[in-house]
Amino acid sequence: MDKNTATAVAINGSKGKLSALIQKPALEAGRKCPLVIIMHGFSGNKGGMLLTMISDALEELGIASIRFDFNGHGESEGRFEDMTVPNEIEDARQVYNYACGLDFVNSVSLLDHSQGGVVASMLAGSLGKKAIKSLVLMAPAAVLREDAIRGNTMGALYDPLNPPDFVELSGGLHLGREYIKAAFSLPIFETAQNYAGPVCLIHGTGDRVAPYTYSKFYEMVYKKSELHIMDGFDHGFSQDQSAVTDIAVDFLIKYVK
Repeated sequence: MDKNTATAVAINGSKGKLSALIQKPALEAGRKCPLVIIMHGFSGNKGGMLLTMISDALEELGIASIRFDFNGHGESEGRFEDMTVPNEIEDARQVYNYACGLDFVNSVSLLDHSQGGVVASMLAGSLGKKAIKSLVLMAPAAVLREDAIRGNTMGALYDPLNPPDFVELSGGLHLGREYIKAAFSLPIFETAQNYAGPVCLIHGTGDRVAPYTYSKFYEMVYKKSELHIMDGFDHGFSQDQSAVTDIAVDFLIKYVK
């Protein structure tokens, strides 16, 4: 893709402005197209290779996308230690509202990775099938609730019943107390199950961050889902991101065009 075709925009989020990129195909005057909101994972950003590959592939096939940085990530405002899953859901909701206001959009779908999968699944569950055309969850990290209950997030240990103001993670990131408190009782599957539209789940058996069994849990709660188990693939699908891109894009083409 020619990077000049990506338009940078700022969208109001839960903790300030969210940095976002819009990619859309060339459209004749008055024509509309589907749009996919793409969400990154914990400590990631909108410029991840897999997410960019998917945006580029969608554009070539006549589908627009918005990739954005959650609060405290990438180029968005806010502090990482103030980030929680609930305020990321609010970020995603604001991006959804923005997307619905674009004059070239005729439907909105969600695609995401890792913690972004938890956010998207809960947003779709709260908005419903009529609002969200389809949903793609790549290595959804629903394990984050159990991590908080065990007092172990990304290898950082803490007292889950009385967490400190922040926990230091590798790379110098600070995970805030409010993140842990919110994750401890987060109604992930209880909320996600309210979405009745089509869902594509992609997960690797070699994922050591979010075990693939969590996608199996999602498959059980969704009425209309397909699960793609990638043998030996890690959390970031580093073995073959092109294969994952093809699965995600083929699914979206089937349900949004």
